[in-house]
Amino acid sequence: MRRLVLVMSIALSLGLAGPAVAQNTKSSGIHYRWVDPSGLPHFSDSLTNDAVKYGYDVISGDGMVIQHVNRALSPSERAAADKQAAEEAARQHALDEQKRADMRLLNTYPDEDALKLQQQQVLDSLDGQMGTTRANLHSQDAALTDLLNRAADDERAKQPVPKFLSDQISSERNIVASERALLERQKANREATVQQQAQELEHYRELKAAQKDNRGY
Repeated sequence: MRRLVLVMSIALSLGLAGPAVAQNTKSSGIHYRWVDPSGLPHFSDSLTNDAVKYGYDVISGDGMVIQHVNRALSPSERAAADKQAAEEAARQHALDEQKRADMRLLNTYPDEDALKLQQQQVLDSLDGQMGTTRANLHSQDAALTDLLNRAADDERAKQPVPKFLSDQISSERNIVASERALLERQKANREATVQQQAQELEHYRELKAAQKDNRGY
């Protein structure tokens, strides 16, 4: 009888200890939780295909979420995500570059007069280049006019215009056309520079005003 009681006691002890041991073992492991398209949560002791497909939480044995993994993206979604990330990086790079340019502008010119002086020097340089081009154009025009007069003299004298003279006229016309085109580009460049300088000056004033507000005086 005593032996039967002893056996039953041991069995009961093992029966009670079994779940506790299993629970402790389970609580020390890692689990995974995910939600399907219907909104139903799922749990698993191993990482399943559905978990990877829908995204999942990694849960510690004490029930804490230690990591969230987004769902796997399709090739088109991955391409779109990469494109968006690249565009965002480009925007941030542009912002950083603008900040550095603003700092250089403020550090280079202590006041508005200093900036205006530098801008005028740029315009003076462009005006000098256009002056040189105009002088060259005037000289080439004069040379072309002389060649044309010589050809006209031959024609009035009922003589054929020599080939070398025709070639000189053709070459000189090309030079004159090139100089005129250069002058037009220089004019357009000067006009664009004036507009850019106006924008730069306005931006400088805005930066100075913001700098003054930040300093409080």
